[in-house]
Amino acid sequence: MSGKNKLRTDKTCLNCNHVVEKRYCSNCGQENIDSRKSFYELFIHFFEDLTHYENAFWKTIKNLITKPASLTKEYLSGKRMSYLAPIRLYIFISFVTFLTINILDSTTEEHELEKSKPEKETLSSVEKQIIELQKSGEIGKKEADSLLLELKTAKELKKEKYGDGHFFNTDYKTIEELEKDRNLHPEKFNALEYWFLKKSIPIHQKYTNKEIKDKFFESLTHNIPKSLFLYMPLFAFALWLFHGKKKWYYFDHGIFTLHYFSFLLLMILLSVLIGYIFSYFDNWFFTSLVVIINFGLFIWTFYYFFPAHHRFYGESRTVSFFKSLALLFINFFLILFIVIALVIYSFINIH
Repeated sequence: MSGKNKLRTDKTCLNCNHVVEKRYCSNCGQENIDSRKSFYELFIHFFEDLTHYENAFWKTIKNLITKPASLTKEYLSGKRMSYLAPIRLYIFISFVTFLTINILDSTTEEHELEKSKPEKETLSSVEKQIIELQKSGEIGKKEADSLLLELKTAKELKKEKYGDGHFFNTDYKTIEELEKDRNLHPEKFNALEYWFLKKSIPIHQKYTNKEIKDKFFESLTHNIPKSLFLYMPLFAFALWLFHGKKKWYYFDHGIFTLHYFSFLLLMILLSVLIGYIFSYFDNWFFTSLVVIINFGLFIWTFYYFFPAHHRFYGESRTVSFFKSLALLFINFFLILFIVIALVIYSFINIH
């Protein structure tokens, strides 16, 4: 598109005022073309940019999934125009993945509520029917009370079987009760348990169990992308520790990490979409199919790191295999620590 744009007769650069001898300014690199375009030129320029982005995007995604480490090697060798930049790729996939999860979670919750409505309405109508029968004199008060008691007992048994919805629940209604019990039985509490209970009581005084659960998962969901982004430098640092400092820069490990985490997020996105789509086909065949597909995705996701690590760093298969195992082992504990910290942070931030 650039070569088709007409050059300005004025050789002064519009950006930095230097003299432009040819098409591009030797000082700032801006093309010396007329900035005012017709609608046709603007449309063609937009279409070409979109096509280029789309081609680069699909080529990047294809290589990311099917050719472990190829994107990283291509990028570091200088072949960058045909692919999306690593940070741009990660941000785009991360945004789409977590946005999709949030949207589908909301849709699923609404679907579950719709499914549970008939049951609630039935129970409510039964109670109303008993009361109406009592008012009309068809049954006595004692019989009506007995039927309502049986209904209440059935509800409580169901609650006991399927859970009462308590979330971060505590038996203490006030902090005073907690302090009194702690003074009488100091051996019952360690520092972490005491802190947790002290934090839980005001939250339960302020919100219902459902509100606490919603707020907790809302905070957790919002903080996962941040935690993942903060974790990536640690992953790259672990790679840096296991490989030669003269041959590999931390930057190289960072690019490998961005591509690897983009792949992981893409697999999560695929798994979520497949599960959501097939959830509308409520039979054993599609349920089994989802299990098989997700199992295949899990195997590929777990295996992916081994060939990616081997091909990128160019070590023997044996050395690469044991280094990969050690890296996965180390990162398992790093992830566990970050997840625990994220859960605590999300709980603290329930206001």
